[in-house]
Amino acid sequence: MTSRQGQDRRYWGIVAPLPAAAIATFAQKAEAQGLEGVFAPQVMGPPFSTLAVAASHTERLKVGSGIAIAAARSPFETAMAAIDMDRISEGRFVLGLGASVQAWTRDLFGAPEHKPLAHLRETVAAVRHIVRGAHNQEGLAPFDGQYYQGDYSTLQPQNPPVREEIPIWLAALRSPAVRLAAEVGDGIMGHPIWSVDWAIDEIQPQIAKGLARGGRKREDIELNLWFWCAPNPDEAEAIEDARTTVGFYASFEQYESFFAAHGFRDEARRAQEAGRQREVFTRRDLVSDEMVRTFVLCGKPESIRKRIERAWTLADSLVVIPPAYGIDPMKMMYYQAEIAKLLH
Repeated sequence: MTSRQGQDRRYWGIVAPLPAAAIATFAQKAEAQGLEGVFAPQVMGPPFSTLAVAASHTERLKVGSGIAIAAARSPFETAMAAIDMDRISEGRFVLGLGASVQAWTRDLFGAPEHKPLAHLRETVAAVRHIVRGAHNQEGLAPFDGQYYQGDYSTLQPQNPPVREEIPIWLAALRSPAVRLAAEVGDGIMGHPIWSVDWAIDEIQPQIAKGLARGGRKREDIELNLWFWCAPNPDEAEAIEDARTTVGFYASFEQYESFFAAHGFRDEARRAQEAGRQREVFTRRDLVSDEMVRTFVLCGKPESIRKRIERAWTLADSLVVIPPAYGIDPMKMMYYQAEIAKLLH
């Protein structure tokens, strides 16, 4: 079975910041199962330590930040972390970057005011500049951006990186971020709240626009689509299990226009209020069944399999993961096992 480009289908998994032995076991199992790689997300803490453990216990498995929040650290630190991760993994690292929501970058990480996509574009440029040149004996030329300025006059030449071009994949939710990722990224990471229909009908034209703006071809980028998935013969149970995950994303004001485009503005505003009251994970009434069906692949496996087949008409690789928010860990493990059956 092949992907859009006629290659063998490539799936990625997700690894969490668990005890090292558990990370090692999970990564080795993922490699044995033939997964392309594993991502570690930055929910709060940085993803690199988790990935370092996964990389050190595998030989072929790629490791990627899915995502590292660009505004959570300086581009210099991001570049150095990418160089370290590529060295630890011996050239198997993918730097996934995203803008995240300003409620986090500003209020949690303390980032100064910035335009998220302009900042993300500049971060990509700065990271590439540093990775390519930090080891040059002649010194690294200054970087003078709107948000980041690096002089590097005190930087001693570093050891050469494993690769001077480390792949950078950019996460996207709405059209402007998709166009930016297609224009300057080595890959696009679809938001897990996308539906299959949205990815094909709404996002595909934006990819074409971004590629045209960057003078690039479709084969120049990797399209890595993410989907929440709850396979269960009891569709009502699957919907209930996925409800809080959808409510979590709906609670961010910055996502309101995305949900409104799907006809769920009222639900999003209700979730935002629950977020302000710190009730997102305890309220089961925020999200309708229809809303869950729109954003999560849930229900009978054969129905989900058909929707995934449609995604493969567009995707180069997929991440299919169980609902993660407000769900019992044992139920999450159940869905993980069901997803593994679904994909093999």
